[in-house]
Amino acid sequence: MSNAAGAQPAPLKGGALAVTSVALALGTFMQVLDGTIANVSLPTIAGNLGVSTDNGTWVITSFAVANGVTVPLTGWFMQRAGVVRTFTISVILFTIASLLCGLAWNLESLIAFRILQGAVSGPMIPGSQALLIAIFPPHKRGTALSIWAMTTLVAPVLGPVLGGYISDNYHWGWIFLINVPVGIAAAAISWRQLASRETPTRKLPIDTVGLILLAFWVFSLQTMLDLGKDRDWFHNSLIVVLAICAVIGFVAWVIWELTDRAPAVDLSLFKRRNFAFGTLALCLGYALFFANNLLLPLWLQEQMGYTATWAGFVAAPSGIVAVLMTPIVARLKLDMRWLATVAFLAFAGSYFMRANYTPDASFVTLMLPLLLQGVAMSMFFVPLVSISLDRLPPERVPSASGISNFARITAGSFAASIITTFWDRRAALHQTRLTEVGNDYSPVYRQATEQLQAHGMSPLQAAGSIMRQIANQSYLLSSLELFWICGWMALATIAVIWIARKPAPSQHAVAAD
Repeated sequence: MSNAAGAQPAPLKGGALAVTSVALALGTFMQVLDGTIANVSLPTIAGNLGVSTDNGTWVITSFAVANGVTVPLTGWFMQRAGVVRTFTISVILFTIASLLCGLAWNLESLIAFRILQGAVSGPMIPGSQALLIAIFPPHKRGTALSIWAMTTLVAPVLGPVLGGYISDNYHWGWIFLINVPVGIAAAAISWRQLASRETPTRKLPIDTVGLILLAFWVFSLQTMLDLGKDRDWFHNSLIVVLAICAVIGFVAWVIWELTDRAPAVDLSLFKRRNFAFGTLALCLGYALFFANNLLLPLWLQEQMGYTATWAGFVAAPSGIVAVLMTPIVARLKLDMRWLATVAFLAFAGSYFMRANYTPDASFVTLMLPLLLQGVAMSMFFVPLVSISLDRLPPERVPSASGISNFARITAGSFAASIITTFWDRRAALHQTRLTEVGNDYSPVYRQATEQLQAHGMSPLQAAGSIMRQIANQSYLLSSLELFWICGWMALATIAVIWIARKPAPSQHAVAAD
């Protein structure tokens, strides 16, 4: 059923509102979770399937590429089929794809099912965002966005914890199979509660050229980002070719979408000041958050001896703080630009605190900056999404949501590739400098080896132990540098926020019903 073009259904109330909100939030949670949960499980998956870790990275790349193509098409899908129908079908197909991933028998089948999973999940995040805004009354739309924000930010934190725990204790297939009961419940509740609230639909021509160009440059870009680190970036001919294809494809796609009568992606939204700068700030902030969310557990597992599960526990408090504070922040009647500014100040403080880590840092010391990050997370998404969607007509909100989420996901991919590359390169530089004193002519080196040999080590064992400590120190120094840089970048991003206009009150700014 579709509503008349001018008729807007009344917001939900009471138990129906609560149950539907949970179902919509679960849709977002599953999609974001699956973007990160496989990362820590990759060595286990690769080993179980009898392939190298390099080949196993296609498990992650295939999902990211397929998802990157379909997310910006959300607006087109929803105008063609309706918001409720598009979201529900997406959740059902995602659940089926998750089941197939969990049952995959070799790498090829897993990659094929991950492509399907990524492709069908594109509308889930923008769809849940648009529907959450639609079912809440105008004066509570900040609460709607806060629910969406909590699931979007908490899932990347819980992903490594859950993935690590499952990999350590169960078969890796369960990282996908856990989606099945959740997906069934989310789809059933969403359709039951929202089917009668379907949005108007209209027949739109298929922008075939735009779709082909989009798939081409997104595939080239995501593949370049995922393979670049292992192939020494632009010193490898394949990476160079992929970069050229991505640039040419992107330019051609932009030109086509801006000149076509019925574009698949409405890029004219960037003509709006608040959408352009709100999305830019969202991308920069999320890129920093995602990069640090990747770097910390990586350092803890590879250099500090933490298991995947315990590395996840270090980050878990940030998600708990975000969940507790987001509903409180949503009630604050302040200029959204001020809330976003406080969020970036808190992010910067968290990164600067991490820049003071030491090799013998305790669990509590490692965790404290994450508590401050939780405060930042609670004030991050709601203000920036409100700024981005400011004064947009209801019919353009799904398209705007799809584009901003696509930009955010792409920014996260860039950040992941850049942070891991610089982490290794800076560590190599520090190791070179530190090993300059690691020779028989150095009094410090001789004294250290003599002390270790006095404790029962052979000369070779003593030398190996010292070199291991040098490697640990090198990666620590590299991590501290990157934490420091991220802190200053978070402060610099505040300037982008204040280029945007002050958003209108929420009942006018984000009316997506």
